[in-house]
Amino acid sequence: MSDTITTLAAKLAEDTMKVMDETGDDRFFVEVGEELGASSQTLEEAFLTEIRVRLAERKARKFVIQRLSEHRSKLKAIEKQ
Repeated sequence: MSDTITTLAAKLAEDTMKVMDETGDDRFFVEVGEELGASSQTLEEAFLTEIRVRLAERKARKFVIQRLSEHRSKLKAIEKQ
């Protein structure tokens, strides 16, 4: 895949995620993908990959933070004993 497509897809994914965060519309990226697909299937695929990667990272990061929080809570409970 060309650097141009990767760069454009990444920037568009960042902007789309910002809109999703602000509006609360967690499926907005589907609409953007459909718009892209009408004119460039290659860019659509790159964009959807960028979105999936970002959504997966958010989910994993939330899991990591939750696990650390649980661990710290257990340590505090042990220290209080």
